[in-house]
Amino acid sequence: MRLARVALLWATAMTLTAATRPEIVEGNPASPVKVVIYEDLQCGDCRNFRALLDEKLLPKYGARVAFVHRDFPLGRHDWARPAAIAGRWIATQSTGLAIIYQRELYAEQNNITLAGLKPWLAEFAVRNHLDSKAIVASLSDPVLTAAVDQDLQSARGRGIARAPTVFIGSASLVETIVYDDIARAIDEAIPH
Repeated sequence: MRLARVALLWATAMTLTAATRPEIVEGNPASPVKVVIYEDLQCGDCRNFRALLDEKLLPKYGARVAFVHRDFPLGRHDWARPAAIAGRWIATQSTGLAIIYQRELYAEQNNITLAGLKPWLAEFAVRNHLDSKAIVASLSDPVLTAAVDQDLQSARGRGIARAPTVFIGSASLVETIVYDDIARAIDEAIPH
């Protein structure tokens, strides 16, 4: 009986997750070329990839490629998972704000601690006209937590162990991602 109840709760969470989980996509969401990015908001290499995305990849490929974000908070990072959960809440408010959140969080990454995350989230909410109490409360939301866990399970199913890991078709790039390598993989994936 207990297993059946757990299964029912999980199925309900997955249904709600699908309904409330907006896809965070930059570039052209309708593009058949998808660059799937598994990232950790507390990861220095992910912060560097975010800069590469903003400075080079989106300007060059944004009109032709969909850059799809997935959560992959590493266990060794103490505030990455709650930050990912809050990011999911922000995405339900505005996918554009979810990208701003990611950029600002990466920029402040070295100044944030687990204890300082909630105040930082509340300040972000105020700056962006969001409900500061709701963003903090989102950290214990089971539906948003399930959405992050779903990405984690998907990543593990793909054999991902490090962040960022980026997939372009069958090609994958891991951790320190060099522009020439990702540009080559994207160019090969774009139909000519």
